[in-house]
Amino acid sequence: MSVLVGLIVMLGMLVIVPLGLRLLEAPGLPTARRLWPPGAVAGAVCLWLPRGAPATTLALCYALGAAGLLLCAGLRVLRDRSLTPYDLAVATALGCPAIAALALVAERAGHPLFGFGLGILALTVPHFHFAGFAAALVAGLVCRAAAGPLARFAALSVPAGTLLVLLGYFVDDWAELAGALVLTAGMWAVALVTRREVSPGGDRTTRALLTVAAAVLVVTMLLALWWALGEATGLPHPGLAWMAATHGLGNALGFALCSVLAWLRLGGAPGLRPAGSGRPAGSGTAPAGAAPR
Repeated sequence: MSVLVGLIVMLGMLVIVPLGLRLLEAPGLPTARRLWPPGAVAGAVCLWLPRGAPATTLALCYALGAAGLLLCAGLRVLRDRSLTPYDLAVATALGCPAIAALALVAERAGHPLFGFGLGILALTVPHFHFAGFAAALVAGLVCRAAAGPLARFAALSVPAGTLLVLLGYFVDDWAELAGALVLTAGMWAVALVTRREVSPGGDRTTRALLTVAAAVLVVTMLLALWWALGEATGLPHPGLAWMAATHGLGNALGFALCSVLAWLRLGGAPGLRPAGSGRPAGSGTAPAGAAPR
């Protein structure tokens, strides 16, 4: 695992996921939040060890925390028995770290998984922290805060695109391209709804964070499409190292970090109306970023 990819993964483990979990609600999630830091530290340390038993053991500690989030997602579905776009986005966000953790354990053990080499497994880890957890989280929050078909489309297409990309790993490059197209459409919808309907509800700093996040998505998802198209057709396209330094770093810092920080700020901002709410978010007991039951 390269130094850059390791740093990006650490950002996801230690910052994006724990901050993002503060914006969600599910049965057992308060306990999962408290247990997350030790597993995240173990996961971060394992990135810098040579492949082998110590690194694998630490990766398994991280996988336990990720499995806890997956359990929370399942309990939430069973409790609410709801398949709204928001609910699907939340379930996707809570489930994606488990996929990343599975890839991490296999990569740190030095064993190909389902026929995928160690290089692909290493890149799967950041992908499902950012294109998985962070993207689905933000798409769900956008859907909850802004009523309308475009917001619902975003909350549906981001999980669908994430799943299609995952299936593309097992099928072929054309299936992965289809997933990239769906995911890009969803992320661009997130960017548009954020800019038009969510951003005006925050203060100057929050608006700046949301503007950066929306602008970054336009560029980084174009890069994702370029790469997926090149893989499927054989046309010239960036290499994986270049994609990590542009698409990966841009999504990690410009989109995920800025978005999570902005939504945490919006948690106490009056005037942002969650979908289906008849009053400003700041006028009730639940913050704008907190999930309803």
